[in-house]
Amino acid sequence: MDVRASRVGRRTDLAAGFYVLLRGPLGVGKTTVAERLAREIRGEYISIDRILDERGLESWYRGYYSQRSFFRANAFAAKRAREPLDQGTTVVFDGNFYYKSQIEDLIRRLDYPHFVFTLKAPLRVCIDRDRRRSPSLGPESARAVYEKSTEFDYGVEVNATRPVRSIIHQITSNLPRRPGPKMRGRDP
Repeated sequence: MDVRASRVGRRTDLAAGFYVLLRGPLGVGKTTVAERLAREIRGEYISIDRILDERGLESWYRGYYSQRSFFRANAFAAKRAREPLDQGTTVVFDGNFYYKSQIEDLIRRLDYPHFVFTLKAPLRVCIDRDRRRSPSLGPESARAVYEKSTEFDYGVEVNATRPVRSIIHQITSNLPRRPGPKMRGRDP
């Protein structure tokens, strides 16, 4: 296991569950990977962007969502994640996480073992992928989020230009192997 992926909290018992945080720029493939990963490991999927939208938490600072917006989204996300984590279910989060403080805030709120992955792809790939989805947020938004979310790396870097299956394999190879029905397709 790549130790850079893990920043284990006080709770180290994996029977209580662990979470995976996927971060990276707009258009890198976070949602596609997170949803498939959650299905494959029979985990719970939580989208930070969806929480921001559904709860109307968007507030802006210098052209970006404010840190306060993300902290408020983290509070909802952490509340939603606790029950599955306590039941031993893995939770998969996806979001831009373009503030390191947002990652650290979520980690403080969820004192469970966790694994952070930064999905990486060139800006042109992210713009092209955004262009193909509906609705597209546009090249200016893709560029702005790319610049902000690539200011720092956190956890394990994952080349997101590869096929989704290969990305998921790299991520799962960094996760603990647990026996039982909570994670399928993994040998104990």
